[in-house]
Amino acid sequence: MIREFNSSDEARTAEIWLKSGLEEYTYLPQFQALNEEKAFKVFHKIITLENDIWVEENESCIQGFIALQGSYIDRLYIHPESQRQGVGTALIQFAKERNPAGLELRTHQQNKRACDFYEKLGFKAVKYGISPAPELVPDVEYHWRA
Repeated sequence: MIREFNSSDEARTAEIWLKSGLEEYTYLPQFQALNEEKAFKVFHKIITLENDIWVEENESCIQGFIALQGSYIDRLYIHPESQRQGVGTALIQFAKERNPAGLELRTHQQNKRACDFYEKLGFKAVKYGISPAPELVPDVEYHWRA
């Protein structure tokens, strides 16, 4: 079930963001340096304030979340134990329904699993560049249009 994020979800969604990022972003030393306390502060002070967040919940446990800024997907994270079970696809489908004219996002070129995932769901790479500081790694911008 997908539902709107509320403040009681913050600890679980921040945990998902941290665990997923630590597993995937082995090429980002600044992410690897995050500890739980720092991650929770960033999540609270930046991610929750800049985005509309929706969570996918299964049996009263949040499995993943999507953070939207209008038609822009700022974040999509699935708990490592829930990946490849349709959670991400369901959240993207939800975002497509909310934004039928189209969606945009950026991801790291090194994040091959994410690139393959978005391309499988109909996103097209439209621009290659470098992600902003502090990351400064090659990224790719994707668009989905109905």
